[in-house]
Amino acid sequence: MPANAANVLEIAAAVVSDPECRLLLVRKHNTSFYMQPGGKIDAGETALEAVCRELNEELGLAVNSDQLSPLGLFTAPAANEPDTMLQAHLFSLVIDEPVEARAEIAEARWVTREEAWQLPLAALTKEYVAVNH
Repeated sequence: MPANAANVLEIAAAVVSDPECRLLLVRKHNTSFYMQPGGKIDAGETALEAVCRELNEELGLAVNSDQLSPLGLFTAPAANEPDTMLQAHLFSLVIDEPVEARAEIAEARWVTREEAWQLPLAALTKEYVAVNH
């Protein structure tokens, strides 16, 4: 972790793909980086509960916890918050249903791995998701 990182933010996010192996990336309002859907874990909430709540809030997806597979805990610099590191609980989800950008999400895009590299990617996406999954 960089010495200047003042904060650590614990989040839960989903690596969402479809049957064609495309990746779902989202971009928040007034930002330029594409990333996985997800967000902060609320007090008293598990990472799994948080990712299910965030998928519903951000994309209108009603996801059961048994649809998600844990991928692990990853650390990366936060894309939109300076001097902040993420501790991200990542989960894998495969869906074949439409999504709708809601709440703080300005855009939700299905992309191939090749198309993803043409976009400005958040560090977590670049370091872990686009490379490994």
